Amino acid sequence: MSLFGNRPQRPTSGSRTAAEREAARKERERRRGAPSDEPAAAQAIDPPQPVLPEPQQAPLEVPPAEGPPLLPEPQSEAQPLTEEQRDLEPQAEDEQTPLPPLPAIPKDPLPTGPLRSRTSRRRGHRDSLLERRANRLREHRATRRSSGGHVTKARVAALTGLLLALALLWFLISLFQPFHGSGQGKVIVEIPANSSSSQIGSILSRDGVVSSSFFFDARALLEGKRSDLHSGRFQLRRDMSYSAAIAALSKPPPAKIPVKVLIPEGENRRQIAQIVSSDGMKGDYLAASAHSRLLDPAHYGAPRDTPDLEGFLFPATYDMNAGTPVSRLVTEQLVAFQENFGEQEIHRAKALGVTPYQLLIVASMIEREAQIPSDRPKIAAVIYNRLRVGMPLGIDASIYYAVELEKGIATYTGELTESQLHSNSPYNTRTHKGLPPTPISNPGVASITAAAHPAHVSYLYYVAGADGCGEQVFSTTAAQFEKDVAAYRQAVNKNGGKPPACKHK
Repeated sequence: MSLFGNRPQRPTSGSRTAAEREAARKERERRRGAPSDEPAAAQAIDPPQPVLPEPQQAPLEVPPAEGPPLLPEPQSEAQPLTEEQRDLEPQAEDEQTPLPPLPAIPKDPLPTGPLRSRTSRRRGHRDSLLERRANRLREHRATRRSSGGHVTKARVAALTGLLLALALLWFLISLFQPFHGSGQGKVIVEIPANSSSSQIGSILSRDGVVSSSFFFDARALLEGKRSDLHSGRFQLRRDMSYSAAIAALSKPPPAKIPVKVLIPEGENRRQIAQIVSSDGMKGDYLAASAHSRLLDPAHYGAPRDTPDLEGFLFPATYDMNAGTPVSRLVTEQLVAFQENFGEQEIHRAKALGVTPYQLLIVASMIEREAQIPSDRPKIAAVIYNRLRVGMPLGIDASIYYAVELEKGIATYTGELTESQLHSNSPYNTRTHKGLPPTPISNPGVASITAAAHPAHVSYLYYVAGADGCGEQVFSTTAAQFEKDVAAYRQAVNKNGGKPPACKHK
C-alpha cells in the first residue's frame, strides 16, 4: 500500500528540475491572477529566463533487496484528486505546457539587474509623492472654496440680520419719536366732520403738523384713540410729535381761536393770500381783494379798468379769529389805508405833478427797492427825476412783478433772463417809459411818506453798494454809475458769484 493513498507515485526518471517546477508554478499563478511572491516591478523588468535541463545520467542499478519492498505497489485504479490537491500538486500535463514567450526587448532597454529595479522603485515612490501632494492641494482648494462659501453665506446672513435690526429700530423711532420736540410756530387746522384717523393724518401731514400720516394713524391705533379724535378747527404747532397731536385732537375744539394776521410791508396780493391761508382765514383772498364797495381806485386817479386793489391793501397786524372770512380782513386793510393815505398825501401828489394813484405806484416801487430807511427819499428822487427828463425808470422790481403775474406765483426768486429783461410787458420799466400801470406791492407808511416827500437831489442812477450792507450808491452821471456797477460786479466775483456779504454788521 502506498504512503499517499491511492495516488500514483511519480516516476523518478525524467522528472523536472526545481527551476522548471518554480517556472510552472509562476505560470499557474499568472493564469489564476494570483499575486506573485516577487514585486510586480521586478517581474516586469526581469522576465523569467529559461533554464536548460541538466544532463541526465543513467539511473543507477540497485540490486533488489530481499524481503518486501519499502513502498507498496501502486494500485491499478488511482483515486481521483480533489480540487485542492490539484492546486497544491503539479499536474502531469504541466510538464508538457510550454513556457510563455519572452517579452520583446525595447530598442533602448532600461538597465537590468538590481540597479534597474531600484530606479523603478524610486520613480514609483516619487510619482506616489507627487500624486499625494496633488491630492492634498486639490483637497485644500476644495476646502477653501467650501469654507469661502460658508463665510459668504454667513456674511450675507449677518448683513441681513443687521439690516432687519436697523429697519426695526428706524420703525420704532419713527413711531414713538423719543427725541422729538413739541413743535414750533402755529398752524390753524380744520378737521372736517366724520373724518377717519387716516384722513386726519393726511390733513396734518399736508399742513406740516406731523411728518407722516401713516405713523400718525398707527400711533392712534396703538394708543386706542382712533375713535376719540374730534373734528373742528384747532390751533396746532408745526412738526408736532404724534402723541402731542393726538392729545390735542382728543379734546373738543375751542369755540374761538384768536389769531394775529401779520401783513408785512411790500407784499403783493398773492403773497398776502398765502399768509391768510396759514392763519386759518376762510375764503378766497384774491377774489375778495379784487374789488370792494368800501374803496374805489378811480377816486385816487386810477383808470376805470384797474383790475384789483393792489397797493390799497395796507400792511399791518390784524387781530382776527380763525375761520373769519377773508372779506373782513380786506375791509380792515382798506380802512387802515384810508387812515394812512389821506388828504395830505393827495395834496402832495398834486404838488409833484402826479395823481394820488401814481404816488401810490411810486411808493410801491420804493418799498421793493429800498433796504434801509435813509435810501427811501433818494430812490423817490431818482424816480421823479427820471420821469421829468423822460428816462426809463429801469427798476427791476417791476420786472419781477411782471414775471410773477405771468407765472401766476407769489414770489419769483430766480435771476432775470435776457428775454425777461427785454419783454414787452407794461411792467418792464427798461423798455417802457413812465410808471407801470398798477402798484407792484402794498407799501407801508415809510414808503408812502418818501414818495410824498422825495429828497432834493439830482440823482438819476443808483446801484447796490459793493460792501453788501444794503445801502444804494447814488450818482448823477452815467460814467460814475458805470464805475459803481463795475465795483459791485467785482465784489460779486470776489464772493464766488454771490452778492457781497456785509462786514460792518
